[in-house]
Amino acid sequence: MISIKEVAFRLILSVLLSGIIGAERESIKRPAGLRTHILVCVGSTLVMLTSIFIFDMFKHQTSLQPDRLGAQVISGIGFLGAGTIIRQGDTVRGLTTAASLWAVACIGIAIGAGFYLGAIITVLLVLITLLSFSRLEKNIKVRRNYLSLKITAINKPGQLGKICKIIGDLGGHILNIDLVPEDEQIEIVNLIIKIPNISLKSDLINKLSNEDGIIDVLNRS
Repeated sequence: MISIKEVAFRLILSVLLSGIIGAERESIKRPAGLRTHILVCVGSTLVMLTSIFIFDMFKHQTSLQPDRLGAQVISGIGFLGAGTIIRQGDTVRGLTTAASLWAVACIGIAIGAGFYLGAIITVLLVLITLLSFSRLEKNIKVRRNYLSLKITAINKPGQLGKICKIIGDLGGHILNIDLVPEDEQIEIVNLIIKIPNISLKSDLINKLSNEDGIIDVLNRS
């Protein structure tokens, strides 16, 4: 039988490890952030602990598999992950967050089963993937006529529409847009744009820079 101290340790460890991944998702304002990842991992850990507890209680009375409840977590977490996936035109967002939720569920099961080494190594690998490979993805997109722009603009009605119109007039297609209020008067517009020809990049940046209400255009590609 698992001791009370061991139960508490596994649950607290699940909070700490999942919090690392959740904090990364929270920092880039994804639908499922810190609290969601922690709750998924703690719940998965508890499910695995419950499964082991039931096995210990009834192992002399009937044949039970301590991994049954854990298997249901792996298959059942899909409904929560699906809620983070958003389709915008021909672009799908949220797949990485859905995958990270599935990963922390598996991490929670590993912690609940006492497989600490596997859980810790997996957290490190997931974190490296989320932080490092995102830069690699951006570099790949840039080579395929993608632009990553940071636009500082005055926060006023119709401003975003003007930006989108300029991009559309040049044949650009917005793949990702993220609005970050700087203060009451200024907002940051982060865009990932696909343009038909990379030679249009300078024209697009110049037109955006000259638009009334736009303070600065930074090409982060």
